[in-house]
Amino acid sequence: MKRSDINDIMAQADDLIRHHGFTLPPFAYWSPEDFRARVQAGPARRIAEARMGWDITDYGKGAFDTLGLFLFTLRNGLLADLQRGRGMVYAEKLLISRQDQLSPMHTHIIKSEDIINRGGANLIVELYGSDDVGSFAEDKGGMVRCDGLDRPFSPGEKLALAPGESVTLNPGDWHAFWGEGGDVLIGEVSTVNDDETDNIFREPLGRFAEIEEDVAPKHLLVSDYRQYFGT
Repeated sequence: MKRSDINDIMAQADDLIRHHGFTLPPFAYWSPEDFRARVQAGPARRIAEARMGWDITDYGKGAFDTLGLFLFTLRNGLLADLQRGRGMVYAEKLLISRQDQLSPMHTHIIKSEDIINRGGANLIVELYGSDDVGSFAEDKGGMVRCDGLDRPFSPGEKLALAPGESVTLNPGDWHAFWGEGGDVLIGEVSTVNDDETDNIFREPLGRFAEIEEDVAPKHLLVSDYRQYFGT
């Protein structure tokens, strides 16, 4: 993806988030230089280590409008917290799924998550179960929780979540999603999030976009942190 396109997507996403009554935290608007200074001074190192911030991906395929996702990690614990079973064992994100923009079939090894339609059009969530070793199973369904109510799902079933509705997904619940009839603002509340190791895709895909640096970044992506901060 071109950095100029990423900068534009950030501005568009910020407008949509504000339209639905949400405001991103102050660190969302730091310049790369401000961010680097705050990490070097110490106070912002935790933000970088926990990979909080902007995240825009085309899954390495170069077709963001049809295969991609916008995310912003608002808060996140560390895996060590989760392993101890105390401390900050949770994470929260805002996502934007554009109309007919696919977030491809995947599951997680560790993370359990609530996917919440925060506003806009319907969110379609396609579901499959796992086989005995956790791999994608085209003929398996399972159980999910929709707004607190447990219910079975058939393999390939498509849930349509209207604004305000949600689904709880556990490790081994394979899922893909997209906006139907318009763009969707999505909330994600989960256990500690590790996007570098805990996304298992059905098809071979990269979790992060490859960036063409045609302009300077307006704000850093979480995938920039290792280069900028060495962390």
